[in-house]
Amino acid sequence: MEELGIDSLTMLEIIMLLEKTLQISFDNEELRDLRTIGDINTFMDAKIKGEVPAQNLRKYPIEEIAAIMPHREPFLFLETASVGPGEATGTYIIKGTENFLQGHFKVRPVFPASIMIEALGQLAVFYLLATDDDKLQHDVDCNSIYFASCDGVRCHRICKPGDILTLQVRPRNIRHPLALFQGGITVDGEKTAVAEEIKLAFDYERADLPESVNAPSNGNLHA
Repeated sequence: MEELGIDSLTMLEIIMLLEKTLQISFDNEELRDLRTIGDINTFMDAKIKGEVPAQNLRKYPIEEIAAIMPHREPFLFLETASVGPGEATGTYIIKGTENFLQGHFKVRPVFPASIMIEALGQLAVFYLLATDDDKLQHDVDCNSIYFASCDGVRCHRICKPGDILTLQVRPRNIRHPLALFQGGITVDGEKTAVAEEIKLAFDYERADLPESVNAPSNGNLHA
């Protein structure tokens, strides 16, 4: 039943009934990829939870991520990424072959908490580079994004080889030259790490930048 496809007229009737019953309205762009009853259920579940419906997230494989990001292996901690309105998600599989795990620790490899926060920072960087967020007035220069600060960090579990980190960041405020995000990591649905505020400094690509916009002054390393 979940995968039952429905025609456009029936879909329209269902949407109109939902809007009337719930007294809300949906944007046409949100609805264009709905094809089945299962799609509707997933869409409504996300809306009720205040999450971004999966249909609105553009997915990027590792090849596209590597082409967009300023980071490179062995210091790229995103293997998949999805970007939508007000949210980015991503994954990273802890393989156990990462060179820093040889000494962290020598008997029991544990993925460093600092690298988990680095992964969240990288996802925030990817959001700035891949999003069409209207708070960004121009294209962001990938070589101008720098880590500024991170507050409210809490870790809730140990991560080890074989674990799949599921990352999520949401922008709290973007106003050139600063972008503030909140982020979190789960493993198999279990809360793993939280960062209440990740602050990045950024600048726009010079070709798109009017003279009135000044570049940020920040000497820190990339996120």
